[in-house]
Amino acid sequence: MPSWRNRAFRTAAALPARGGASSRDDAPERILQPRRAEEEVPVEQSVVEKAVYCNGHRVEAPKSLREAMHRLHGPDKPMAWIGLFHPTETQINDMAEVFNLHPLAVEDAIVAHQRPKLERYDETLFVVLRPAIYLDASETVQIGELHLFIGPDFVLTVRHSDRPKLAAVRERLESDPELLARGPEAVLYAMIDFVVDRYAPVVAGLENDIDEIENQVFESDPAVSRRIYELSREVAELQRATKPLLQIMKGLEAGFDKYGTDEELQRNLRDVADHATSVVERVDGFRANLADILTLNATLVAQTQNEEMRRLAEAGMEQSDEVKKISAWAAILFAPSLISGIYGMNFDEMPELHWAFGYPFAVVLMLVVCCLLFVVFRKRKWL
Repeated sequence: MPSWRNRAFRTAAALPARGGASSRDDAPERILQPRRAEEEVPVEQSVVEKAVYCNGHRVEAPKSLREAMHRLHGPDKPMAWIGLFHPTETQINDMAEVFNLHPLAVEDAIVAHQRPKLERYDETLFVVLRPAIYLDASETVQIGELHLFIGPDFVLTVRHSDRPKLAAVRERLESDPELLARGPEAVLYAMIDFVVDRYAPVVAGLENDIDEIENQVFESDPAVSRRIYELSREVAELQRATKPLLQIMKGLEAGFDKYGTDEELQRNLRDVADHATSVVERVDGFRANLADILTLNATLVAQTQNEEMRRLAEAGMEQSDEVKKISAWAAILFAPSLISGIYGMNFDEMPELHWAFGYPFAVVLMLVVCCLLFVVFRKRKWL
């Protein structure tokens, strides 16, 4: 075995402790939870499905990974397809030792939350996919993670999330022996096709949410801003899961001639690439739509606030006019009261107190003062 193959397991085993607090703080990615030595179990405990196929037909279900690897040396060119669910670091290292996987691919499989990518290590392809499902109850998108090791005569799938389950892919291929007989690349095609097809209900769910948000915006729903922000985050997560698919499909297409990919698989993969492009374009459109909706919502909120301020200003002006009117009439009515109050004092020595025209003079004086105040207030538009 080449020296770098041996280093694969030493490299993975020599990684910093995954369970310590300091390692979690320093690592930018979530690490699979390890088990202590006494709790470690064989890699077969994480295997959810395993089978050996010849000419597109299942021939046996090996009891262990080593038995499956030994079976691959048969003259009938068999293919092993083994699926693992949430394996531990030690279990991944055990799998890598059996199938001679590259250390960098092993390390990526141990570290969760990888971006979608396609990498080739000698004769083995390492593919990371991010399947997604739409949750109607919470109106959120749940992004999973799937790692694929595609070798000349084996397929290893490492699933880091509960959903989606991959049994449907195996059932599809087992029901089409002609396609499955094309080898591990046929399984890779079916996996990518499965992931891309599952984006359709997610895109439909997000599209429906955006339509609802548009209605909320024009109904001036105060909760719409928060919903726009939350949906924008969901779209951004989906965009990070789907956009790298285009690079993956380009990488596969670039190797068609070099690695002698079957012509039928080439056509199938190009069809998947078209579907992936459509999904990516729609998701990009969602993000642009949400940005426009957010801008529109801010504009409508500003207009509503301006309209409210205008109404408050008009109400204030109306109140000010009423206050002016009340003040003007109060001043007009105060003038006669003042004059009559002066003449109502009990004094003997007052000008014109015993004058025969004193009373008419006082009344005329009241009228003149009132008229004069009325004219002054009218000119100032208080009345």
